[in-house]
Amino acid sequence: MEQKIIRQIKSLPKDAGIYKFYDNGNKLIYVGKAKNLKNRVSSYFSKAKFENGKTALMVSKIQDLDFTIVNTEMDALLLENSLIKEFQPRYNINLKDDKSFPLIKITNERFPRVFPIRNPIQDGSEYFGPYTSAKFMRVLLDLIKQLYPIRTCNLNLSEKNIAEAKFKVCLEYQIGNCLGPCENLQQEDNYLESIRQIKHLLKGNLIEVKKHLQSLLQKAVGDLQFEQAEEYKKRLEKLSVYQHKSTVVNERITDVDVFTFDQENVNLYMNMLSISNGMIVQSKNRKFKLSGVENEEVIGQAIIEMRGQLRSTNTRILLEKQTNWPLNKIECQVPKAGDKLKLIQIGRRNLNHFKYESVKQQEALDPELKAKRILSALKEDLNLKELPKHIECFDNSNLQGHQPISACVVFKDAKPSKKDYRYFNIKTVSGPNDFASMEEALYRRYSRLLVENSNLPQLVVIDGGKGQLSASYSALKRLNLNDKIQLIGIAKRLEEIYFPNDSIPAYLNKKSESLKLIQRLRDEAHRFGLKNHRNKRSKDFIKHELTQLPNIGEKTVSDLLKKFRSMKKVKEASEIELSNVIGSSKAKIIFYHYQQKK
Repeated sequence: MEQKIIRQIKSLPKDAGIYKFYDNGNKLIYVGKAKNLKNRVSSYFSKAKFENGKTALMVSKIQDLDFTIVNTEMDALLLENSLIKEFQPRYNINLKDDKSFPLIKITNERFPRVFPIRNPIQDGSEYFGPYTSAKFMRVLLDLIKQLYPIRTCNLNLSEKNIAEAKFKVCLEYQIGNCLGPCENLQQEDNYLESIRQIKHLLKGNLIEVKKHLQSLLQKAVGDLQFEQAEEYKKRLEKLSVYQHKSTVVNERITDVDVFTFDQENVNLYMNMLSISNGMIVQSKNRKFKLSGVENEEVIGQAIIEMRGQLRSTNTRILLEKQTNWPLNKIECQVPKAGDKLKLIQIGRRNLNHFKYESVKQQEALDPELKAKRILSALKEDLNLKELPKHIECFDNSNLQGHQPISACVVFKDAKPSKKDYRYFNIKTVSGPNDFASMEEALYRRYSRLLVENSNLPQLVVIDGGKGQLSASYSALKRLNLNDKIQLIGIAKRLEEIYFPNDSIPAYLNKKSESLKLIQRLRDEAHRFGLKNHRNKRSKDFIKHELTQLPNIGEKTVSDLLKKFRSMKKVKEASEIELSNVIGSSKAKIIFYHYQQKK
């Protein structure tokens, strides 16, 4: 497999969408849909053996791939079907025929008709759908038939023909499926009101329909027709489940280009969706260098260049935000709502993924870029005066108030600097006093840094809420550092960020890299604190256990711990290994003590 394909697969998102495979002549050979693009496309290249020779041959010809992220798996299914019909890829077999997903048509005539159709024509009629399930569509039509009786005949119901009484009511009228507009038994304005309600139904606009149904419910209840009222309620609930309206395959939107763009430092990221025949036929992402040129000019040039690359002749453009660059003979629009805005949102999802992958590739080549980006975001989110290249975090640990310690971890350039980690055995506090322990630890830490003339951190994170933060602030104030070091506290329950002298917490985005960095600091301080507290308890237990043996004092235990580093290794040591450290007589006592315990 070529390196290009490997890179493309690694950068695929785990979203729903469609993917396209191309051969060495840049010819489209396959279109597929996926609930998870990364997993689906990867599966083609991870198999040692394929189910059939056709798939193996297709994979051997793949030289390039492309994808488009959409909102749902249903949208992916609709778009896949439409693209296969349009481009007839060689290795797509199942969907090459003329069969399409069905639509519902409302004709453009006096007393319009409503019926299903698969191949729409441009005759002024309105089309709704497509529907991925014909069963769902039939339920909709059945609901329409029950709530709004309309004609099914194809008679020419002109005013003249009705006035001349050319038609007679049919069986549909007799059984209640039609109200007889052919004999002027139903007035045109009443009929058109039914059509208006049907359009609301098909568009998913249930507010007006609910009002209309409510009047029917009240009438049914007033007439004591409770079963009919319950049926109206059930049908409306079914409607919300069965109706599906797609943005990516929409007959009402055609021959338009959709642009979304973002500027970051000297880069302009842009996505273009090309809409033709009511569907997204192409999606392309590009990165442009700004290089000191006016932003508006770069955006205009980028739009022209991308349209040229995709050979677009569309005369309309949808933009996420307005640009003042003149685009001759092209109509520009910034949609605020509806299906066009949904296309903008699809373009934005594709652009965000492209931008994320571009930044990730840059940071792989230059890791310092990632650290700078994360720290810049943290500086902005916390409103810091300078970039927090040096951050320290404190966490307390004790066992029911005994053996309290405070751990301090240090991050430099958003990465742990483990050689600078410190922990403090709390000396001046008795009992479980978390606030006083935190104050002592910070005072000892930064008074020493001042004496040693060492660099101070730009940010200090306290694992705790307002109480721990207030105690920490008191320590900095005693050292006149409260204006030189920014202090924050993070409370675990809701991940609130507290600032000194401010009772209202701040909330960072749960997915933001700023909060993730603060959480990582907090978790690392917690881990380091537990580790040292566990070691301290272990050493104290060893001292207590071994000093009970004859001729074994604290210095002997200290020598053993210096050599073997842990209680486990002392227990596992041979008599000779012990004698090399503390002499043969003491070694024999300790060795046989543990042998007896075994």
